[in-house]
Amino acid sequence: MVHDLLTQVSPHYFMEDLLQLPRSSGVLLHITCLPGPHGSGDFGASAYAFVDWLVKARQRLWQVLPLTSIGLGNSPYVGSSAFAGNPLLIDLDALQTSGWLPDEDDPTDCLSREFEEGRVNFDVVVPYRMSRLRSAWQGFRQQATAPQLEALAAFCQRESFWIDDYALFMSLQEHYATDSWLAWPRALADRQPAALEQARALHADRIDFWCFCQWCFCTQWLKLKRYANQRDVNIIGDLPMFVGHESADVWAHPALFDLDETGRNRTVAGAPPDAFSDEGQRWGAPLYCWAAHARDDFQWWVRRFRSAREVADIVRIDHFRGLIAFWEVPAEAASGRGGRWRRAPGTALLDAVVAALGPLHAIAEEPDIFIADVDALRRQLALPGTRILQLAFRTDERADDSAGNSILLPHRHEQDIVLYTGTHDTNTACGWWAEASEAERERARHYLRIDTNEIHWELIRVASASVANTAIHPLQDVLGVGAEARMNRPGRPDGNWRWRFKQDELLPWHAQRLAALTGLYERG
Repeated sequence: MVHDLLTQVSPHYFMEDLLQLPRSSGVLLHITCLPGPHGSGDFGASAYAFVDWLVKARQRLWQVLPLTSIGLGNSPYVGSSAFAGNPLLIDLDALQTSGWLPDEDDPTDCLSREFEEGRVNFDVVVPYRMSRLRSAWQGFRQQATAPQLEALAAFCQRESFWIDDYALFMSLQEHYATDSWLAWPRALADRQPAALEQARALHADRIDFWCFCQWCFCTQWLKLKRYANQRDVNIIGDLPMFVGHESADVWAHPALFDLDETGRNRTVAGAPPDAFSDEGQRWGAPLYCWAAHARDDFQWWVRRFRSAREVADIVRIDHFRGLIAFWEVPAEAASGRGGRWRRAPGTALLDAVVAALGPLHAIAEEPDIFIADVDALRRQLALPGTRILQLAFRTDERADDSAGNSILLPHRHEQDIVLYTGTHDTNTACGWWAEASEAERERARHYLRIDTNEIHWELIRVASASVANTAIHPLQDVLGVGAEARMNRPGRPDGNWRWRFKQDELLPWHAQRLAALTGLYERG
């Protein structure tokens, strides 16, 4: 199914062509942020309407956050699988149209009445959507045609290298209802063959359900992607650096991660103390056992890149710095303060990926400070880097390069970068301006000579005018919303990833104004 759908996509450009094609721009918006009737955005009608809006706005790129399953804190960056799609993004209306999903199972169920129009309430959305998906699975079992059954079987066979472990892992998580696979019976936690065989027989229906969800996810997403591609809109996907400990990958491949003899994390990922955090950060994701990855010629990573490329035209490599050096924190540490820098085999890893798959078609997400070896590796691989415009006006020197010049200021921009007004990890443009120090505001006013009554449109204008080949604007900046619309506050474990825009907020004049800037600065 995956490859059959891909062959139907009309020709479109990849990252290696960007330097030779007209300048382009796009919008950053995660799927969950779309409006819709089921508590969070999905691959339904609103997604297709958003593609149509992008076309009217002359935008050629739609950047999304990771489409993989979510993990702690509902984060899409540390999920339960490096390969599985997030089933919460499946369009329930399409399943109903297929005849598999009946009307609401229980009219007295108040869950759907607790949805919030401009916010994702995960406590409500997750059980509601999973309940509806289970109903759809039962309907599929009863009504599926022979071609549909064959398509599901073919998908599972093609993706067997990850979906067999994933579907069993999710089934066992449900069955034992524990926070960790380490609490399962020892034989299952240790993956003893007899225990796995017995579990597959015992939980066959649950396993089939999780496979069905992945098939629905893949089919629906590739249909949406094809719709966008045929309208000259290309998808920028996102490859997270880490997976959660409570993931199918760590359970199925423990030798690839830095675990102790009991399967617990020996070390975890984090960040060192800096100007923004005296204690540093402890992210909690298991670190990689790089020697084991190298012995296998980085095949797990090759498969990750191949999977990412099947669902996106361009792949943003999150935390690209982590492929060169990473902050190793002892698992028992309460913060990132006790960590240390360790080297990672980024060159060898990416060489293996290129040898297997060809050009990366990727963006290297760079830190907001200049790091020579990070810059050197992404240039060696001819990968565009990233810059964030709202960070250019800080009054500290964190973004200065070795010569003492800020790499983020517009006059330092180069063609081979992707320029963002902001990202999912920063405030919105309006939120940033409201919270900025007077010194930071004065630096921006003096440098840009701007009218700050519409700071969000001023930043979009400056990004559009930049020599950077690619400019990306979060939809929050197009709408001019404040800090309440921020997607993520790094270091805060709860309350993130919740913002949604309302149907009546995105208006034709937004597209007209963005299209005018795009035309003025020859980006579309």
